[in-house]
Amino acid sequence: MVLKLRLARFGRTNAPFYNIVVAHARTARNSKPLEVIGTYDPIPKKDTYDTTGKLHKDIKLDITRAKYWIGVGAQPTDTAWRLLSLVGILDPKYKKPQPAQEQKTKA
Repeated sequence: MVLKLRLARFGRTNAPFYNIVVAHARTARNSKPLEVIGTYDPIPKKDTYDTTGKLHKDIKLDITRAKYWIGVGAQPTDTAWRLLSLVGILDPKYKKPQPAQEQKTKA
């Protein structure tokens, strides 16, 4: 059976909170997963240790388990892929277009 790395939604209305889970591809979004490997809080909050007042979104992830599941063949969804690329486990799926100056070839 195909395995997926995906997000399972928790939290209240207008205050989402996600678990990053490994689950079978055909199961429902919030059904019991095989393993919970992390959490993602998409609501920006201030960092108590950062004095600049910059907002950040909290991602907590068990990197060794995520690498294991990807090595076994679990396919991340697009959103999970983006989060894993932010952490540094995967390469970004969609790269930013290069500026016009770098695209030109030298003749």
